[in-house]
Amino acid sequence: MIFVTLGTNDKSFVRLLKAVEKLTASGVIRERVVVQAGFTKYESSRMEVFESVPADRFAALMDEADLIITHGGAGTIMTALRKGKKIIGVPRLAKYHEHVNDHQKQLLSAFEERGYLIYAKDPSMLEEAIQKAADFRPAGFESNTANLTAYLNDWIREN
Repeated sequence: MIFVTLGTNDKSFVRLLKAVEKLTASGVIRERVVVQAGFTKYESSRMEVFESVPADRFAALMDEADLIITHGGAGTIMTALRKGKKIIGVPRLAKYHEHVNDHQKQLLSAFEERGYLIYAKDPSMLEEAIQKAADFRPAGFESNTANLTAYLNDWIREN
């Protein structure tokens, strides 16, 4: 199963859903596709599209998925990395009014450089990214949250 998640951003990201739909129609994607579309209004006979899903259902869908296709949202990416999932990240872009700026490009590029995901700079690159995903093994992810928390606690005590 492929889980497509667009997060909770209040702007539409229909470009990505159209690209996924096109690949289901052409047979490039043959698996079941479940979409958490957020504020993106989209209807499909080929994909299961939900505006939102409760947190427990979201976690279950992510667990079930063989591949995560997502916008460049740090929360979704971090959740998928912790689960060891294959991720394709596609950035929302300001020029299409999908976000207020293009920070998702920088975020996805940094994650790709570290071997955590496949960065598709544009939805038109999704087919190539899906082909890469077949053999892709994400780099192991280890959170550094405990060290950061300890550092901040020490700094607060000292200052």
